[in-house]
Amino acid sequence: MNDKQTTQEKIFNRYYRIFIIPMIFLLYYLLSYLVNPYSKYWSLTTTRSWDDLLAEGVVMMLICWLITELSLISARLMDKWIPWERWPVRRFITQVCYQIILVFILLKVVMIILTFIFGPPPERGDSGPEKLDEWQFVFVCVMLSILISAVHTGNYFLQRWKTSMLEAAALKLNAAELQQIAMQAELQSLKLQLDPHFMFNNFSTLSALIQEDKNTALAFLENLSRVYRYMIINLNNDIITLREELKFIQAYTYLIQIRHGENVDIQTDIPEEIITRGIPPITLQLLIENAIKHNVASAAQPLHIHIYLNGEGKLTVSNNVQRIASNMPSTKLGLQNIRNRYRLLSDLSTEIKEENGSFLVMLPLLDF
Repeated sequence: MNDKQTTQEKIFNRYYRIFIIPMIFLLYYLLSYLVNPYSKYWSLTTTRSWDDLLAEGVVMMLICWLITELSLISARLMDKWIPWERWPVRRFITQVCYQIILVFILLKVVMIILTFIFGPPPERGDSGPEKLDEWQFVFVCVMLSILISAVHTGNYFLQRWKTSMLEAAALKLNAAELQQIAMQAELQSLKLQLDPHFMFNNFSTLSALIQEDKNTALAFLENLSRVYRYMIINLNNDIITLREELKFIQAYTYLIQIRHGENVDIQTDIPEEIITRGIPPITLQLLIENAIKHNVASAAQPLHIHIYLNGEGKLTVSNNVQRIASNMPSTKLGLQNIRNRYRLLSDLSTEIKEENGSFLVMLPLLDF
């Protein structure tokens, strides 16, 4: 328990006593009257002097205070020895019996002290009504003690519930933070998967160009630098605007034209009103590279790649299917990368299908 909790508990206990002791004092007389409204005590009250009534009130307030303190002390001790969570039935029986014994001992001690201070009380005889009044007094005190313990127990459970709710909320918050950290780490890992394959292909092309055409090699290197700079800048960005991605694709398309010439035809058809929407960075580049990797692209069989907005409002990348004959099965790493990034960034999912000789990847646009 920290210092703040300890201070709050002390403040609560102080005001708790200020409230509960007068309430117990009033409840004593209320319960006494309800238990036996025809007691001779009530009829004699109007004939007694104010000094007697005041003295009795002080003594009863003292008794109520002692009952309150002893009941709270015993309840706290039992919270340690016989906690409700482990032995509820044993705790209930033990606490009730303990309260009864405690009240009997307390009242006996109080009577001895009062006799020592004020002298023995006047003889009242052994008549039934008088004995009934004495037992009524003891019974009401026992009930008050049990009531105080019940209030303490209710407050105990309320505080435990409050603490458990705060702990659950803290654990939930920590779990959410850890999940967010894990998601960011996974997202960074997915982004880094793009670099090796992309750079290997383009450096191979650049190496060949240097030997054949230095001017074209310089232009290729300049566009490659722009593309790679874009990838580095956006490595830490989860979402970018479609406008930025399309500018990147323009530079990337130049690299593709140098590598494949007219064998690969890339067309974009994007309405102006959606270019401020979001998309995971380097997604279009990955889809274009994936289409080229798995399909024949030649003068006789050119590969047509089309980027457009479909009727459902999704950004769509399509290509004609003319797969390369290979014994090596596709790992589908690129498509899985895109799926995972969308899964981490939103509740929206990508849709991939093949129909009428075309392979389509439909990407939902994201909001910032």
